Amino acid sequence: MTDLECWYATSVGRAVQRSVAAALEPILETAFGYHLLQVGLTRQQPLFDNSRIRHRAYAAPQPGHAVTVVSEHAELPLESDSIDVAIAHHCLDFTAQPHQVLRELQRVLTPHGQLLLIGFNPWGVLGASHRLRGLCGNPLWQRHQPVGCARLLDWLRLLGCETESARHLCPLPVLGEGRLGGYAAAANGWSERHRLPVGDVYLIHAIKQVGGTARPVLRARRSARLIGLGVPSAAPTPRQGDHAA
Repeated sequence: MTDLECWYATSVGRAVQRSVAAALEPILETAFGYHLLQVGLTRQQPLFDNSRIRHRAYAAPQPGHAVTVVSEHAELPLESDSIDVAIAHHCLDFTAQPHQVLRELQRVLTPHGQLLLIGFNPWGVLGASHRLRGLCGNPLWQRHQPVGCARLLDWLRLLGCETESARHLCPLPVLGEGRLGGYAAAANGWSERHRLPVGDVYLIHAIKQVGGTARPVLRARRSARLIGLGVPSAAPTPRQGDHAA
């Protein structure tokens, strides 16, 4: 966790953070509901500042300044069908059970809830650099177990999630703020605007679908470890165009 936070403090990490935040902004501005959850490894990188959802939770394995829920990613202490928007920030990159983590994210999402997956692309320039550093003994990248975007799309389909979009960000690492870094930033911006399938970080936007069968009314007794998220008295954040309608 600390090593990944230190990596995001570098010039390359800050460039990746800005690119991810810019790509999330239009999605979060139109997302609505009662509860938003970010699950990740870093403790001081909230990505939900542009969201209109008022109640936001930040889950991480260790306490931190912005962390409100301390838990493992594969066992979230939240009720099923309770989260409207879930942001998974690198929580699939450094785990031995990524499929279980993905199942847990799908479980806590409400029907038609939105899932945003962010992770390192193992086939990008940074992915090759991370593998090389791992072979050289870097403790962070030795533990890196990336999952490719194509495999994640298959897993989401099996879990009943419909993919809205899959993007790759940061095709070139921005090294410094000089002329070379400016050229790389311009090339990255052009590539992201044209949605080219290259980049060091993927962003997948998926929607949890529900079947046509009716669910039973009776439910099992609540476990003591689950956190119930009640519906606030205030109305949910309206979508754009609702007032006009």
